[in-house]
Amino acid sequence: MNYNVVLSQEVRQALESGRPVIALESTIICHGMPYPDNVKTALACKRIAERHGAVAAVCAIIKGELHAGLTEEQIEYLGKKGPEVKKVSRRDIAAALARGEDGATTVAGTMFIAHRAGIRVFATGGIGGVHRGAESSMDISADLNELGRTPVAVVCAGPKSILDIGRTLEYLETQGVPVVSFRTDRVPAFYTPDSGYRAPCRADTVEELAAMVDAMAGLDMQSGMVIVNPIPEKYAPDGDKIEKATAKAVKEAERLRLEGRDITPFLLKRISELTDGESLEANIALVYNNVRLAALIAAKTAENK
Repeated sequence: MNYNVVLSQEVRQALESGRPVIALESTIICHGMPYPDNVKTALACKRIAERHGAVAAVCAIIKGELHAGLTEEQIEYLGKKGPEVKKVSRRDIAAALARGEDGATTVAGTMFIAHRAGIRVFATGGIGGVHRGAESSMDISADLNELGRTPVAVVCAGPKSILDIGRTLEYLETQGVPVVSFRTDRVPAFYTPDSGYRAPCRADTVEELAAMVDAMAGLDMQSGMVIVNPIPEKYAPDGDKIEKATAKAVKEAERLRLEGRDITPFLLKRISELTDGESLEANIALVYNNVRLAALIAAKTAENK
């Protein structure tokens, strides 16, 4: 059995030559968006990364092998299978490899693969966190623990709006994970630029962010960083509309007794339905924005070597 990460030719050449590479997750392909929007978005992300100086490595498990860098055919394969492909976090990786399965990697799963491949910057939509009602359900995303033990910088639009953002920030502090807001004093809430929480740290330039990523690596801190990049105002849906849709979707999920890995895909899909697709459009826009920033950071860290 191959326990090494299978690199695409493009990613391998970039890493060997010291060119900047960013990681992308595959859960967004299989569980975050419907087909064909998922495939179009993934391919567009690769083009955006290239335009801003970096190679994009989509991470996934295909037929029991870890991959960093997927071909267009492999992305299409995952996109068409969609929710049939299992969501894979760190805990699920060994089983998926042993069984020769396909797996769409979450933030935690993607961080694991990216680190093994030698990729230090990762762009996603939003991170998982402490779910609403976690004081009784104990539903806390593995993303938070992964950030506490895996040295990858995650560029995102903040914790997903379906979460308890205050408790998520507290948990990240406990894990020793820096949360850095880009050009804002506020922590964004995925679809909206302001969650109502003040950012623990602010950076106003790509150079600052790259220096922080380099400092974390130089100190060998063995933990990650969250770089929160607010959705551009012109793409942000109305915050009250999103919150009402979220609250309704959360109640529906409770009635259906959904739990674990099934909750987030249900909530995102239901919120999209309740907002007549507005949240899906925002999701795509914020992912593109995060890929752009991640590529710029990776390019600057490559310059600093």
